[in-house]
Amino acid sequence: MYNASPESISFSQAHILVVGDIMLDRYLWGEVKRISPEGPVPVVRLKESSETLGGAGNVASNLSALGCTTTLIGVRGDDASGQRLERIVAKRSINGRLLVDAARPTVTKTRVIANSQQLFRLDEEDTALLSDVLQQQLLEHIDACLVHCRAVVLSDYGKGMLQSPGLCQAIIARSRSRSLPIVVDPKGDDWERYRNASCITPNTAEMQQIAGLTPTVVPDDLLPSAEETAAALNLRHLLLTCGSKGMALVTPGQPCERIRARALEVFDVSGAGDTVVAVLAAGLARGMSTAAAARMANLAAGIVVGKLGTQPVTLAELQLALQIEDPRRHSPLPAKMLRLDAAVMQVQAWRSTGERVVFTNGCFDLLHPGHVNLLHQARVLGDRLVVGLNSDVSVKRLKGLGRPILNERDRCAILSALASVDLVLLFDEDTPLELIQTLKPDVLVKGADYRREDVVGGDLVESYGGEVRLVPLVEGYSTTDITRRVLSAGTRG
Repeated sequence: MYNASPESISFSQAHILVVGDIMLDRYLWGEVKRISPEGPVPVVRLKESSETLGGAGNVASNLSALGCTTTLIGVRGDDASGQRLERIVAKRSINGRLLVDAARPTVTKTRVIANSQQLFRLDEEDTALLSDVLQQQLLEHIDACLVHCRAVVLSDYGKGMLQSPGLCQAIIARSRSRSLPIVVDPKGDDWERYRNASCITPNTAEMQQIAGLTPTVVPDDLLPSAEETAAALNLRHLLLTCGSKGMALVTPGQPCERIRARALEVFDVSGAGDTVVAVLAAGLARGMSTAAAARMANLAAGIVVGKLGTQPVTLAELQLALQIEDPRRHSPLPAKMLRLDAAVMQVQAWRSTGERVVFTNGCFDLLHPGHVNLLHQARVLGDRLVVGLNSDVSVKRLKGLGRPILNERDRCAILSALASVDLVLLFDEDTPLELIQTLKPDVLVKGADYRREDVVGGDLVESYGGEVRLVPLVEGYSTTDITRRVLSAGTRG
């Protein structure tokens, strides 16, 4: 499916050129506790602010996060927002070639977010076409960069740059002369400027607009128009993104390939299209088929919509998603149960987004309120909870004949059903020391019936700056006692 094992996927040799509308995405974060007496609007108490790259900048940011060598070419204003944008580009290890146009402001989108919801957005922009002088300067930069590139992305946000007459066709012609794949994120109702591109990636609303159909049509109704458009524009492919309905890869003269959506939770769809374009281009630059790259882009989109705000997908997150989807995997596992190699990738993915990982372990045979309370308290100490679960052979050695009462698969399935548990790992040894050495959790948790010096792996965790926490237990619960009472009740009966 992906031409390599997921854990070995690397984009270090992929040099990609991104050309398009560059924006500054500003976020104002706060909370709402009351309605304004001046009018029926929420009062937002601001707590913090952040800024990141938007538009073509977000495409480049995604590529850089995957490890691609990335060059970003576009236009900014001669203002403070443009200067901040330049600093963010450099910080993201992106080779920025941003031309300054004093006649327009830097495109800036300011979003106000409170209680994990976007309340409204303020846009500052000027969508005038570029001057002939700026177009010529852009083409000179592009010519210099194409020599080293393996793929080109045109990120059109309708802000005046790629609508400039002849510019898109000049870039596409130059790219085709070097046999480079060209991926286009389209905008507007004139797609003739994208003629001869390798692939364009419209969403359903954009496809409805170009096809002249009403917004009520379902994605399947758009496929004939998508096929006609791809053929009319001499495109190799058209990747129709359909939100929760997944994607459809249209190739003139071939059956359409449907790709189902993979998102588990959707918090914010901002930037999902940028992620699709970036990962698709990265796959093509790496030599993947368009179908394989599209499936990989679909997995990446499922990751990014689970984040709040415009955030790129990291290589660790993508590798994990590929590992889970790898068709070479055999017997399916319970939802949150992973093998150690995949678990390492998952923990790396969490850490790449700043999350704090907690670890605890046990047999968890006949799960009872004491277990549930311990797991809940452990989860509160961080952002993610990993549970080391003694395998059947390990439990038998520790607890003797007749144990475990529930086999490891059943115990794992029950743990996986708990909201407090994010990941379950089986281990055959008597202690979870090897898991702790491999995962290096930020917090190691055991019940208060342990002494700190007796906690396996405690010294190791503290040696690299982690914490060991002992949490209070709920009295009166133990698997042994529950088993004894059940057997006693059966005897009386």
